[in-house]
Amino acid sequence: MGRTWRASLAVLVAVVVLRAGAVGAQELEIRSKAAVLMDAQSGDVFYRKNEHEPLPPASVTKVMTMVLALEALRDGRVGWDDLVSTSEYAASMGGTQIWLEPGEQMSFRDLLYAVAVGSANDAAVALAEYLAGSEPAFVDQMNAKAQELGMKDTRFTNPSGLPPEVLGKSGPHVTSAYDLALLSRYAVTLPHFLEMVATYGPYTVRQGTEAAVELYSFNDLLRMYQGMDGIKTGHTNAAGYCLAATAQRDGLRLIAVTLAASTRAERQADITRLLNYGFSQYRAVAAVKQGEVLGRVPVDRGVLETVEAVAARDLFVTVPRGTAATPERQVRMDPRPAPLEAGAPVGEVRVSLEGREVGRVPVVAAEAVERAGLGRLVWRVTEKAVNALFGH
Repeated sequence: MGRTWRASLAVLVAVVVLRAGAVGAQELEIRSKAAVLMDAQSGDVFYRKNEHEPLPPASVTKVMTMVLALEALRDGRVGWDDLVSTSEYAASMGGTQIWLEPGEQMSFRDLLYAVAVGSANDAAVALAEYLAGSEPAFVDQMNAKAQELGMKDTRFTNPSGLPPEVLGKSGPHVTSAYDLALLSRYAVTLPHFLEMVATYGPYTVRQGTEAAVELYSFNDLLRMYQGMDGIKTGHTNAAGYCLAATAQRDGLRLIAVTLAASTRAERQADITRLLNYGFSQYRAVAAVKQGEVLGRVPVDRGVLETVEAVAARDLFVTVPRGTAATPERQVRMDPRPAPLEAGAPVGEVRVSLEGREVGRVPVVAAEAVERAGLGRLVWRVTEKAVNALFGH
């Protein structure tokens, strides 16, 4: 009797688990007007609701502002310690701000953190003018980048996300949940981006002065949701409550976007539901590990004839939980001439899942190889000739 009862209980538990795992994404109770859940690695969409409807994004706009600023930093066109002067126009911005004064100078770093953490509209405009010479020129860059990323539902009119009519501008300032997911997926790959948007606070600008301001993120989920490390909230009366978020657990990074929620609590609940669904239904499988030795690559005229080739970074592949899908790898390595620096590209790994390519990882030299001198090269050729002659 006891054995029968335990067997029946085991069957019941198995059924409950299977039913819980089988809850479809479309059954999620998402109240925001538009939403997307995306796999950051592949770009696959796990949930969608009105994902291409153009809607005002409010301050989530600033993700694009940060992207262009970090690209300029990455490319050496600006530096963290550059001093940025505030124009009268930038100082006139309303809404969330750090109360910049006309003519005030602040470092590029502090302005960028003021945007990422405090959602400062005046800082966003000051950065835009510094990077492009004027706000209109920066907006052109924003829209060009949106087009490059495939954001087909997007049209920006300013770098802050304030309603155009408030700024005396015409034309819609809109994007979609899908487009913001695309933008976020790109943004998280940029150096320093996650470091900034994961900062809850306090971050202090004008530190040590009477005008010092402590900034805290509006994204409370940074402290409440396991694995969350970004990205950006937004709210205006026209846009409602918006949020582009990302979280990572055990190598699986998800991006969740909601637009036009009725309340802040509704926005947080929707993002939580989306991410909970994603983490419960999918897992990450390590396809390539950073530093993994993938073979040896020939080095022409080097002190070493070959050098170890290693993976430049990790690559995780997302698969549904409960499946035995295994990623496949194809490694390509190309001979390189000496001198060769450590970390120099020597090939790539292509990873596929069920016949579909899901990612690529650069293969790099594990160590530097200097060019061999003439004497060593002559000896090497002679040694090979002798070995060939005598069959060694």
